[in-house]
Amino acid sequence: MGKKSKAEKKAKGGKKKHHDVEVHAQDLASVLVQAARSMRTVLSRNLLESGLYAGQDGVMLALAETDGLTAGVLAMKLGVKAPTMTRTVGRMEAQGFLERRADDEDARLTKVYLTTNGRDRLQTIAEAGKTSEETATKGLSEKQIKTLMKLLRAVDGNLQGTAAAD
Repeated sequence: MGKKSKAEKKAKGGKKKHHDVEVHAQDLASVLVQAARSMRTVLSRNLLESGLYAGQDGVMLALAETDGLTAGVLAMKLGVKAPTMTRTVGRMEAQGFLERRADDEDARLTKVYLTTNGRDRLQTIAEAGKTSEETATKGLSEKQIKTLMKLLRAVDGNLQGTAAAD
């Protein structure tokens, strides 16, 4: 067995790298899903004292940004199906966080608004989010956090593009 040429070594290295990329891609999906689940669990725990459940914070934040949206628009903004949003809005209305009213211009439309009780919870949501983020990024530098955010946005953009093409 003679020495391998640079081209042979490079070809072998290329195959290994390709294999590593495949393994890393599978690992990436697993790690991303697990990190998202863990973040959601910690955020849910931090929201519990305010009487909010997982996903309700997103509804309230969307309405804080633009009050008076239809359940369908809320569903699109938050990436859930309309029936799921309708159930969530109903539950939150029963909790006193939201109210549904007929639209002033088109009475056929029902829009969702934050109640005073709901608005009072926005600070709690912000604090729960901040605490969750601090927990998630413990030990990371400001530069690492910015890089992580940039990379996650790029990954999300790639996945959104794929989802839109489906």
